[in-house]
Amino acid sequence: MEKPKHHIFICSSSRVVGEPIGSCGRRGIGDLIQYLQAEVDDRGIEGVMITNTGCMKVCDRGPVLVIYPEGHWYGNLDEEAIDQILDALEAGEVAEEYILT
Repeated sequence: MEKPKHHIFICSSSRVVGEPIGSCGRRGIGDLIQYLQAEVDDRGIEGVMITNTGCMKVCDRGPVLVIYPEGHWYGNLDEEAIDQILDALEAGEVAEEYILT
């Protein structure tokens, strides 16, 4: 396996049994994960790995994703946000409108 240049972790809202359910799942995260993967593939962005995670505990700003090694946290995701985030990633920039930290 080749080490990815960028690793995108995107919240899928799952939590440990007994914890309250997160909100990303109720906000269409399944469709957004598929959209994100399709956009990365369609754009031919190489060196990107996408991993869905358990709850990232930023529910009030969700859906959320984080990109490493940059450490950029993005929130309030929708398809437009993902487009802008990928545009910024390709340009080596930050999608300021959606940045959390």
